[in-house]
Amino acid sequence: MVTIAPYGTWTSPIGAADAAAAGGGPHWVDLHRGVPWWAEGRPAEGGRVALVRDGHDLLPPPWNVRNRVHEYGGRPWVVLDTPDGTRVAFTDWGDQRIHLFDPDDPRPRPITAEPERHHGLRYADLTAGPDHTEVWCVRETVTGDARTDVRRDLVAVPLDGSPARVLAASHHFMTGPRVSPDGRRLAWIGWDHPRMPWDGSELCVAEIGSDTHRVLAGGPDEAVCQVEWEGDDLLVLTDPDGWWNLFRIGLDGTAVNLAPCREELGGPMWRLGNRWFAAIDRGRYAVLRSGAPAVLDERSGTVTDIDVDLPVWHAHLAVHDGVLVSSAAGPRTEAAVVSLDLSTGELTEHTRPGAPLPAEYLPVPVERVVTGPGGDVPAHIYPPTNPDFAAPDGEEPPYVVHVHGGPTGRSAPVLDAEIAYLTSRGIGVVAVDYGGSTGYGRAFRERLREQWGVVDVADCAAVARALAEEGTADGDRLAIRGGSAGGWTAAASMTTVTTYRCAMIAFPILDLRGWTGEGGETHDFESRYVEGLVGPWPATADRYAERSPSHRVEHLAGPVLLLQGLEDEICPPDQADRFAAALDGTGVPHAYLTFEGEQHGFRRAATIVAALEAELSFYGQVLGFTPADVPVLELRR
Repeated sequence: MVTIAPYGTWTSPIGAADAAAAGGGPHWVDLHRGVPWWAEGRPAEGGRVALVRDGHDLLPPPWNVRNRVHEYGGRPWVVLDTPDGTRVAFTDWGDQRIHLFDPDDPRPRPITAEPERHHGLRYADLTAGPDHTEVWCVRETVTGDARTDVRRDLVAVPLDGSPARVLAASHHFMTGPRVSPDGRRLAWIGWDHPRMPWDGSELCVAEIGSDTHRVLAGGPDEAVCQVEWEGDDLLVLTDPDGWWNLFRIGLDGTAVNLAPCREELGGPMWRLGNRWFAAIDRGRYAVLRSGAPAVLDERSGTVTDIDVDLPVWHAHLAVHDGVLVSSAAGPRTEAAVVSLDLSTGELTEHTRPGAPLPAEYLPVPVERVVTGPGGDVPAHIYPPTNPDFAAPDGEEPPYVVHVHGGPTGRSAPVLDAEIAYLTSRGIGVVAVDYGGSTGYGRAFRERLREQWGVVDVADCAAVARALAEEGTADGDRLAIRGGSAGGWTAAASMTTVTTYRCAMIAFPILDLRGWTGEGGETHDFESRYVEGLVGPWPATADRYAERSPSHRVEHLAGPVLLLQGLEDEICPPDQADRFAAALDGTGVPHAYLTFEGEQHGFRRAATIVAALEAELSFYGQVLGFTPADVPVLELRR
């Protein structure tokens, strides 16, 4: 029997604990001798990252296979075939050192020195050196007390624990150390402030041991995002024509686009070590076409989609003997480690099965394109979905606009347990790919250049208004939510437009001046990002003040819920602290929840549960319904 009840009051078998359990998932998938390996987040284990070989954990708690390079981290492990047998090198979160162990007798020992300063040396993008007796990687060295006091080198770390040696130090930021098959040359990617890697980066090549290098591709307005050797040539994902395509580049700089297309086959380097393509054989490559698996055939110059049940794959591609492995997800399927036999089409899931969420309560995202002030705005709509309930006749559902982070990110039409937690209770969600999102070419990304806080706000509002005007959503019960850069857009929206009744703002940017190198309130990687998003500093300082939500508290359109991790080095608590303090006494209902032990993005099960239940209670109090089975969040004024 279907129960008639107002939207937002429905009960659901999908609890906050279920969403928390789904909050980890696999990443950094790879193959060794045909066997899949991966790292896996464990919210129930304090958010640690486990290392898994073909479904079996290799390291017990408290080992945490993760690192702090760029604060977002990078590929944290590599398998080596050493003269003494198979060994695994990995970075541990606790001390940030590289450790080594035998996978059949896992007793890790550190092979890098203990730094004088806590986390003073950090390593990422681990790969095997030419003879597998060294780990080649990126090393960060903290050189002072400011968050921007960081130096980077590409280094070779001997497995015997002797001192590392520097391979290259060409740019302020570097990644992707790749040795040529003959062991003579090193290739890597580098870039400098104020550019971000998706704005402009360079492909560098040098003779090993040489202090000089050549730039073969990239530049101020071309972004290289992956490089691999193929004989004496290089396979390179880069975007000289405005789209990340796959090129073969010779040592003389000659470049050939293997399959020209107005498609994104690469992505932004938020984390170091992603792999958007992998060679199947000479002339055939597994690629990701805007996240979907495909085969690029050089001979025909085509990119052909692979028909699979899980349509969204992540940038961890590896191929062995015609079998492709990565992690993948679908509209009703959480991310799983999968392998695909390219000759037979057989798909195998390797992730240990957990308790699946009931399919009938899961929303199937609907793709839409809305016309915004600056052009088309793609979005994915997740409607209220619960077979046990229906709303009273004539009631339209409340809707939440979900803003992805980045802002150089994108939404994907896959199962998101946090979204299902809301939709199964009668609250619709729409995820917006506002101007600046990736997956749509450089021109779409650059819509946001010097327009952050304008274009993103306008595009999200255009989608929300379109849903209200067509009757999909209740125009008087619209909310907005986001974390990090999404938190910025949510806060900026609440202080510049009147579209929304309220906002959930998690680990946000709220004061743009603090995000300049001079402001000193963020980490080195993004310390000059805002110069491209807002304008040159300090020449456009007035613009920074005008757009910052922290300077516009008196314009706030409605209540806000702030969520913040207290160990966040990307968006430290300082700005959220000041914003919450400024709200006290204004009469605007608000709440500010902080979480010990959490960094940027929540990883611990208890935190995820508390945050989701607080968010649901918050929406109920503001939008006029009483949610079932959650504690009442106390709002201050």
